[in-house]
Amino acid sequence: MAEKIQVIDINQNNFHELPICGIKDTEHEGRICKTKWLKTYFKKGLKAKLLFTEKNMQFGYIEYLPGQYAWRGVEADGYMFIHCIWTHLKKYQHKGYGKLLIQACINDARKAKMKGVAVVARNKPWLADSSIFLKNSFKIVDTAPPDYELLVKKFNKSAKNPKFKNNWDKRLKKYGKGLTIIIANQCPYTIRHANKIVDMARKKYKLKPQTVHIKTFRQAQNAPTPYAAFTIIYNGQLLTDHQISSSRFRNIMEKILE
Repeated sequence: MAEKIQVIDINQNNFHELPICGIKDTEHEGRICKTKWLKTYFKKGLKAKLLFTEKNMQFGYIEYLPGQYAWRGVEADGYMFIHCIWTHLKKYQHKGYGKLLIQACINDARKAKMKGVAVVARNKPWLADSSIFLKNSFKIVDTAPPDYELLVKKFNKSAKNPKFKNNWDKRLKKYGKGLTIIIANQCPYTIRHANKIVDMARKKYKLKPQTVHIKTFRQAQNAPTPYAAFTIIYNGQLLTDHQISSSRFRNIMEKILE
């Protein structure tokens, strides 16, 4: 008999009882911040779904909201925008569960009479790569450095495409001196990564890092990288545009300081 998979909608009435982005610990500092973020964006149309095994183990997640509120460096008004989609546990990968989540988003976008569904993808950690979206009839409509792709599934072919923001170099130059770490509560894993890196930067490199918290969708859309949720900049140079460990940060700094 095939295993029965549960698809559970997260909403403002039940999210405190469920894992948030895979985090069960209600005292986890990232989960606490994400909880506050969810409360705000449920009111703006955010939807999220969890996939559970029969044994109540989460193995999948999708999060999306109207594009005008996207926490990525995009202009996607009128589209439903996917922030995150993932499945894990090898047993459940490549079995069509990602497609199931994407279709749920497409259905909600149609019900809301939106232009379509948009998403930022790349073949790096913390974002899905474009392959799953291409298999589900999405098209690449824009790119941003170094390897970001903006994909869309349009319901109306004549609708204006979403697009990336631009002037990435100009945005980086705003952080021209010292070490800056930019984080956003849209991802609950950014805080602990940032705290460990701040601690290492102070103790090992005698730096005084500046931590910048992105607090609004407008700030996220105008961040110095398309992903927006996590960035490290040193003297105007982009060190990373996604979450990394403190050991990875150390390796990057050792190369720079040689």
